[in-house]
Amino acid sequence: QVQLVESGGGLVQAGGSLRLSCAASGRTFSRSAMGWFRQAPGKAREFVAAIDWIGGSTYYRGSVKGRFIISRDNAKNTLYLQMNRLQPEDTGVYYCAARTAYFNSYSESWTYTYWGQGTQVTVSS
Repeated sequence: QVQLVESGGGLVQAGGSLRLSCAASGRTFSRSAMGWFRQAPGKAREFVAAIDWIGGSTYYRGSVKGRFIISRDNAKNTLYLQMNRLQPEDTGVYYCAARTAYFNSYSESWTYTYWGQGTQVTVSS
């Protein structure tokens, strides 16, 4: 069992930065692949970034590649998302997710078992 709590969201101007954190409880965090997803009003939840359980492989949606960095600290049971050069289209509720099962894909939300409650990110133009 993994419980996830996100923090770090807020209001920022376009071009600014935010760092999201996801604190995890449970003994399986270090063996869990982790991901960030987001959902804008009226839109479906979409993949943002993911990282394997070791932290050696990372994956990004195309629109955030080069701007966002996903990382994890297994000693602190914490997942991070550093978001730079934010744009209004990055606005949404950001969720962290975790899974212990292996799947080839990291971008499919249905492959993740555990979800946080979300944190709001708003980017003004």
